[in-house]
Formats: sequence, structure tokens, C-alpha cells
Amino acid sequence: MSYGRTFQHWREAAGETWAGYVRHDFVRALGDGSLPRAAFLHYLVQDYIFLLHFSRAWALAMTKAETVAQMRTCAATAKALIDDELRLHVRTCAAAGIDEAALVEAEERAENLAYTRFVLDAGHSGDFMDLLAALAPCVLGYGEIGARLTAQAGGTPYAEWIGTYGGAEYQALCADVGALIDGAAERRLGPAPQGSPRWPQLCRTFTTATRLEIGFWDMGLRP
Repeated sequence: MSYGRTFQHWREAAGETWAGYVRHDFVRALGDGSLPRAAFLHYLVQDYIFLLHFSRAWALAMTKAETVAQMRTCAATAKALIDDELRLHVRTCAAAGIDEAALVEAEERAENLAYTRFVLDAGHSGDFMDLLAALAPCVLGYGEIGARLTAQAGGTPYAEWIGTYGGAEYQALCADVGALIDGAAERRLGPAPQGSPRWPQLCRTFTTATRLEIGFWDMGLRP
């Protein structure tokens, strides 16, 4: 799955770390339906908290953006997180007897704290590219996972989750974010971003965020 040139280069730079994320045991179990329901609900509760911080990070990206087009993509991404993903979490948890008040009051796991604060720190201490490198693994990784699991078309109780990320609307969002990253990279780093002195650090940021995604999946398997 390709969501732009820059993402592909970052993905390749992450090496086996990327495979450890998008083909994690948690992901495999989602796809074949073997994931225990308790683990899935625990993950959703923590991911609800994660998405609140992640939405704030995309709002922060608006303040780092240089063009109106960039601002629009950042705003649209934040809106999708709040209006689509959060609602999916609330709806699924409510069906299991976990209301939104319980989601808001849930204790945040250490793995969640580590990941969300890393992303926000990348945005507060760096520029637009630093923040995009930290944000990309989640947005585009979920797109890659959703597309692959949808293509497998296996019967699973997690079909709604898979359909959210493998569906046309989310895939279009991923394409927009990939184009946003490519445009920002060319604007800030030049026509050959990989030759920029900043490139290795951006790759490290992307890889670190990917490692934290793996930690999030690990946490999901320990409800």
C-alpha cells in the first residue's frame, strides 16, 4: 500500500520495526477473529484516550502548517478522528455496557502516555515535518492494516473496525495525508528530501513512533 513517496521512504527506513507493527499478533487476531473480546474492548478504551490526544496533535499541526491547503488537510483529519473514529469507539463500547463516561474516566496506561506525549512533544518542540513524522505511523499504518485485512475478507467479529480503516473514506484520508507529507517535505526540505541534513532525524522520529505503536498493540494483549 502506497500513500506517497515520503511515507514509503520512512516505512523502508523503519525496516523490520514497521513489519512488527502492521503484522503484530494483535492485528493478526483482529483479522482472523481470534482476538479475545476483553482484549479488544480494553484496546478500544485506551484508544479512545489516545484519539483525544491525537486529535489535539492534528489541531497543533494546523498552527505549524504554512499554507491554507495544509491547514485544511490537518483540520479534516482532526474532524475525522473526532467524528468518525471516536464515535466508532463509543458505539462499540456502549454495546458492551461501557458508556462514554467510563471511557472519559478510564485510567491511561503507561504505553498510551508514552506514545501520545511523544507525538505532542514532537509537535511542540519541532516544526511541521517533525510532527508529521510522529503522526504518520498511526494514520497511514492503520490505513495499510485496514486495506490488507479488508482484502483478506475473512469472517470476523471485528468487521466494523476493519471496515472503518479499510473503507474508501479512510483510504481517501490516507491519500490526502500522504500528499500533505510529500508537499511539506518538498517545501521545507527541497526537491530531494532524502539529501537534507534533517532527513535522518525525521526517519528516527517515524521509527520511534512506530515502536510506540508496537507497544500499544502489546498493551492491547494485556487487558
